Amino acid sequence: MAFDTTGFEQAGGRRYMPISEHGLIGDLRTTALVGTDGTIDWYCCPRFDAPSVFGSILDADRGGSFELAAEVPTRTRQFYFPDTNVLITRFFAADGVAEIQDFMPVVDESTEAARHRLIRRVVCVRGALPFRARIAPRFGYGAEAHTVHLEGHQAVFRSASLTLALTATAPMESDGLDVWSHFKLLEGESVVFALDHLGDDVPTRSCPRAEAQEQFEATVRFWRRWLAGSRYHGRWREMVHRSALVLKLLTYAPTGAIVAAPTTSLPEQIGGERNWDYRYVWVRDAAFCVYALLRLGFTSEAEAFMGFLCDRGIMGGTGPTGPLQIMYGIDGRSELPEYELPHLEGYLGSAPVRVGNAATGQLQLDIYGALIDSVYLYDKWGQPISSARWDEVGAMADWLCEHWDQPDEGIWETRSGRRDFVYSRLMCWVALERAMRMANRRGLPADLTRWRESRDAIYRQIMQRGWSTERGAFVQSLDDGELDASLLMMPMAKFISPTDPKWLSTLDALTKDLVSDSLVYRYDPTASPDGLRGPEGTFSICSFWYVEALARAGRLEEARLAFEKMLTYANHLGLFAEEIGPTGEQLGNFPQAFTHLSLISAAFNLDRALG
Repeated sequence: MAFDTTGFEQAGGRRYMPISEHGLIGDLRTTALVGTDGTIDWYCCPRFDAPSVFGSILDADRGGSFELAAEVPTRTRQFYFPDTNVLITRFFAADGVAEIQDFMPVVDESTEAARHRLIRRVVCVRGALPFRARIAPRFGYGAEAHTVHLEGHQAVFRSASLTLALTATAPMESDGLDVWSHFKLLEGESVVFALDHLGDDVPTRSCPRAEAQEQFEATVRFWRRWLAGSRYHGRWREMVHRSALVLKLLTYAPTGAIVAAPTTSLPEQIGGERNWDYRYVWVRDAAFCVYALLRLGFTSEAEAFMGFLCDRGIMGGTGPTGPLQIMYGIDGRSELPEYELPHLEGYLGSAPVRVGNAATGQLQLDIYGALIDSVYLYDKWGQPISSARWDEVGAMADWLCEHWDQPDEGIWETRSGRRDFVYSRLMCWVALERAMRMANRRGLPADLTRWRESRDAIYRQIMQRGWSTERGAFVQSLDDGELDASLLMMPMAKFISPTDPKWLSTLDALTKDLVSDSLVYRYDPTASPDGLRGPEGTFSICSFWYVEALARAGRLEEARLAFEKMLTYANHLGLFAEEIGPTGEQLGNFPQAFTHLSLISAAFNLDRALG
């Protein structure tokens, strides 16, 4: 289906910008999406999974937004202040040039951290430009009433669950619901807007120009100091470092959790129903993030995530589907009930808008391999794990010995019933193999005989029933003939040599059936129904896995070309959503941790292979 752009314009302005026409800012507790026209379309306060305050990306009329733009025709360009998550949106007009500097200060002090200050500084750098601002919060996903009290240069928005204070160095007006401002800037002049979360003993506080400058400089220093810890100096340094900065933005500092994406219900198909809430901690996604960050030398994030798992007893859980759930809240909670918001129309009419995620009750056996592999790498490259953590790893390995040979919903969270997915078996093999490596290297107590027997049984089952002689390839499920891009992980997991004839045959089959240009589909939903209507785009993590598989197979020219092509699908800031649509548009929640962590891994391994 071609990308429907009919919703992009309305009388007097735009309704929905392309998903890719946004940048991300944040304070390691929550984030905001800023459009290339200067509008904040998505902001949840005070944390990632809180109800939205600005949600116009999901409903242009009822979602709420923070508009800030020139009042004359302009061209705009957006970029990040180098090596930071400070976003600059520039406006070029006939009579002048101005820019908005958007950022959220990252602070450790509990009171100031609870402020979640969002600063928007408008600076005229040439000539003169008139500007307008309209601050229209819609609390509780647009369903909660609020009042506004305006006094001088401060407006306080109050709803039943949240209070926000807006201070500005420009005059403001209010109609009791929204606040707006009109001002003109001459060269060298600036205006500052600061939005604060009140409560938790956070007092109201203005944000004069001098303080905004100080916080700008402090925020730049924070991000540059963090990024200086990277050990990557390869060919694609700028893209790799942008991806690392995205992964850092998706971490929740109070607990060490890492969310899959900062948004909910951005569609995988325009007008379709594949709309999910990704503001939670998928064990798999977060474990892969740990791997990517460890590769770059960021061990503190891996340590914080291990703390999240341990402090909340996640690795030692006893749920109905096993020791682990597939996902948790950023505070470690296990209940994430899924419900719909029928009053919101969804991005470009893509309903339903969902909050929560019913996939929490699924069985996905591959998460054990992802988690134990990340523990193994942390133990190897970070800090040796404690005896208590080893006991939990051992208990998971023992559980897998009893339960690996059963159907599950798989990595793609299908809603068509459980099946014997080969990828799930593969990652069970990884879990046991990495646990055995840790035990042998550290001399830790383990039932190695039992683990080895189960590991070898999984290997033999995959080789015998996961291989299709007819297709000349490893397949999606035992004893079937459908392909699945998750199997690109086989050589990366060290299950099979990247030059094994069976693997090279599989790689050729995947290339023929699931690859379009450099883009890779997860599977064919018409041949392998997943319980949902309609098609979807290509899955970007699979596209980067494909690059890595080509590189490991020695097909370096193909790998490099595929990688360079993938980079052309990034947005103007180097950000990726979950999927790429038929005409190159970004689809799904944005930006997506899965895509960025796989970009890092592909760049790292391709760069090393090229020498």
